[in-house]
Amino acid sequence: MTDSLWQLNATQLLRGTQSGKFSCEDVMMSVIARIDEHNPALNAIVNNCADLAVAQSREADKAIRRGDNLGPLHGLPITIKTNVDVEGQPTPNGIPNNKDVIATENSPVVQNMLDAGGVIVGRTNTPEFSMRITTDNPLHGRTYNPWCRDASPGGSSGGAAVAAVAGFGPIHHGNDIGGSLRYPASFCGAVTLKPTFGRVPNFVGSSLPPERGFLAQLMGVQGAVCREVTDLRIATRVMASGDPRDPFWMPAPFYGDRLKEPIRVGITRESYGYLIDQDILSSLDHAAEHLTKAGYCVEEITTPSMDSAARTWFELLGTELQASMMSDVAQFGSPVIQKILGWYFDMVEIADADAYQIGIKERTAVLREWSLLLDSYPLVLTPLFMRATPSWDCDARSYDQYKDICQAATYSIGANFLSLPAGVVPIGLVNSLPSAIQIIGRRYREDLVLDAMEVIESEVGIMAHQLWINNPTMSNSTAQ
Repeated sequence: MTDSLWQLNATQLLRGTQSGKFSCEDVMMSVIARIDEHNPALNAIVNNCADLAVAQSREADKAIRRGDNLGPLHGLPITIKTNVDVEGQPTPNGIPNNKDVIATENSPVVQNMLDAGGVIVGRTNTPEFSMRITTDNPLHGRTYNPWCRDASPGGSSGGAAVAAVAGFGPIHHGNDIGGSLRYPASFCGAVTLKPTFGRVPNFVGSSLPPERGFLAQLMGVQGAVCREVTDLRIATRVMASGDPRDPFWMPAPFYGDRLKEPIRVGITRESYGYLIDQDILSSLDHAAEHLTKAGYCVEEITTPSMDSAARTWFELLGTELQASMMSDVAQFGSPVIQKILGWYFDMVEIADADAYQIGIKERTAVLREWSLLLDSYPLVLTPLFMRATPSWDCDARSYDQYKDICQAATYSIGANFLSLPAGVVPIGLVNSLPSAIQIIGRRYREDLVLDAMEVIESEVGIMAHQLWINNPTMSNSTAQ
């Protein structure tokens, strides 16, 4: 029985360890064995912390026997992305020049997870500068999508999403400024939630330049990728504990007022001139049907332009990247990342100082429009990525393909510009690969987003279980 513990969700693991059915060490050994078996082919975890994790799981068992007060992640295996600080470990962010940059303290999101009892079993891969829609870098190499080795695992939290669906523990840290949690979850069949700006403390640590441009600060968030929504809910609440190092953190309650039912959900299919995949549109219909069946009132709506929000994201963030990061890319980046970011600047009309100030100012009007919409429709159902899961090198093949990828990502990038919570839940397979829809919610109403995601998951099923059963390389005779 203990050999298959890696399959269980966080609640099942906590119930089992605290009832004495099995130990924290049993759980950790099961997950480590799974990592040892499958990570060599997937390269999701690039810094293995197994020895320390076993020792810490034994200490977790002692705490249970002593009757100590236990945190909500007590003894659970977790992973942390390699672009935030973990004390005593490197924070390379996919850059060979940073391989010896050792963190002197834990970033807030890491400290929150450790304070809750989580045990780090490994660090997950990210692309160079965490700036691609796939996960590959010259330091640790390429991460492989377990559904198909030629498919993108997503980026930049590709290592986290692959670790989640491969069974390397129930909870995996990641972050998101344009889709870096949501693309990997969609492409790999996991679930994720981009929290509201200010929900989770977002200081990545002191080993990397701590202060980004103003817009990047407003749009970047920390979060989790998981196999199941129940784990995502636990992880998000844990991550949301406050930390004085992030002055923008908000002590907002996790559960808001109960809304009058039926809860209204707006659905939008606007493609903004992009030739959206018909199977993606069908997926939206299926998601709407599941929500309607559960008692939600789903209505077709027209939203403020996501295309305009995404284009402004590109223009204003480009101004900040040019000022803060491009010198490092030129000095330390590989030819691949230099080429890709060169295409970015060819594609986008970068805002000058005056245009930047105007863009930041006018962003308030866009947020007001969305706030008014969400006052009537607390949730909005949208596409996430307007085409099927792409190839692993989709962003590096040509300028035209790069531009196509950026256009397909309009709904993801637009949601970051709005700083609103946005959840992603699988809706099935498109071209034999996972695909997902996005649910945008009111500010600080992650609970509403998670509730709706859980409804859809209950109808679609947990995609990782399908992977374990149907994929010969990931199969296990006891997969649930």
